[in-house]
Amino acid sequence: MKLSTFTDYNLRVLLYLAAHQEKLSTIQEIATVYNISENHLMKVIHHLAKNNFIQSIRGKGGGIRLHRHPSELNLGDIIRLAEEKSAIVECFGERNQCCISANCQLPPILVNAFAAFYQSLSQYTLQDILLDQQIFTSLPTNINE
Repeated sequence: MKLSTFTDYNLRVLLYLAAHQEKLSTIQEIATVYNISENHLMKVIHHLAKNNFIQSIRGKGGGIRLHRHPSELNLGDIIRLAEEKSAIVECFGERNQCCISANCQLPPILVNAFAAFYQSLSQYTLQDILLDQQIFTSLPTNINE
């Protein structure tokens, strides 16, 4: 299974915020560090805030930060919510036009496989993948540096 770019960006943002918990971060800052379009990150930030993974503070001096400690952010939840609109096969999507889907036995097998995949991910938190924080804390935190 390949995770979507959207999920990848969700994880990158959360990893960055976890490594910089002492301050508010900005979309511009994260976009610069990861060389990602600010427009793409806006969608990611909106999704993360809507699902209470991050807190967004508006106005002058505002920014974003984790809503909870990294040890409270479950990887299974993060990835499941980011991937919820992705259909691995056509019959899982809204526009299913597969002519054999009524008799196909693959969907229940894939449902079980995905359940096992997410159950495995649910054993870990964001904290678990921050073992080498030097990588993240050494990234520039000021775009003018």
